[in-house]
Amino acid sequence: MILVTGGTGFLGSYIVQRLVTEHQRVRVLVRNPDRAQREARLAGLPVEWVFGDVTQPASLEPALEGVQRVIHTAAVAIENGDATYEAINYQGTVNVVDASARAGIIHFVNVSQMGAAPELPYRFLASKGKAQAYVANSGLKWTAFRPSVLFGPEDEFANTFARLVSLSPLIYPIVGTDESKFQPVWVGDVASAVVQSLTDDNALHQEFELGGPEVLTLEEIERRTLAARGARRLMIRFPMPLLRVIVSLMEWVMPIPPVTSSLLELLQVSNVPSDNRLPRFVSSPKAFIVENIRPYMQTFRVGETLGRYFRG
Repeated sequence: MILVTGGTGFLGSYIVQRLVTEHQRVRVLVRNPDRAQREARLAGLPVEWVFGDVTQPASLEPALEGVQRVIHTAAVAIENGDATYEAINYQGTVNVVDASARAGIIHFVNVSQMGAAPELPYRFLASKGKAQAYVANSGLKWTAFRPSVLFGPEDEFANTFARLVSLSPLIYPIVGTDESKFQPVWVGDVASAVVQSLTDDNALHQEFELGGPEVLTLEEIERRTLAARGARRLMIRFPMPLLRVIVSLMEWVMPIPPVTSSLLELLQVSNVPSDNRLPRFVSSPKAFIVENIRPYMQTFRVGETLGRYFRG
């Protein structure tokens, strides 16, 4: 039995689907069953749902009963109320690791983040870095993945740029500089790598950086996103001080803003693998090109976008 935390989320649901195609027995840790049912990412899949919350250690012991392997994906990129980086990304990982050790888990797979490190002054990356450091020192048999930005349906990266197209009818901001580089990686390719590692003894006690086929500046990513939407805009580079003011205003008026000050900090850290290990797992990785992203970037409308950010 394999337990997946965050299994109803974006990456987690792809991992669960891949496990099912490999005929694995899967249990998904679910904090909010009603919301998970509405989102329907796992609809029709033969998986077991079990209530559990990474911030509540007592809920994890029954979830781990009969489990041999854990894939930990539960994390937040945008804070909301008590769902902070420290509470979910770090302490939540500590709770799952400790419960896994007590349950005798034979393999713990942690999905970390490109550029994450405990000593960084950026809270999101520091929380993920501290979490991975805890995993590595836990005494468990572990494997970790550090993907660059994920793209695919429901991602919170390229889709954010796509949603903002409807709110920017004339001018579209260029974010970052030529030094703001990423290596977008297809969510399905990351899921494939994670699942393959479960039966690969050579993957134990290793951290794998994962990136797609191309290194792109943030401007190139924005331009491809606009092309996928079939949108033409006057693109103007916004200096970072102005962006910080705009993002601060969004954080003030929107319950769930598209970008936060913490996420702007990601532009200060390289999001390009120093040693891309995706080819070890995937022979033909999917590229961030217009043909691959167009199919899921055509449905965003003004009302939907505003509702997402103002109502959550």
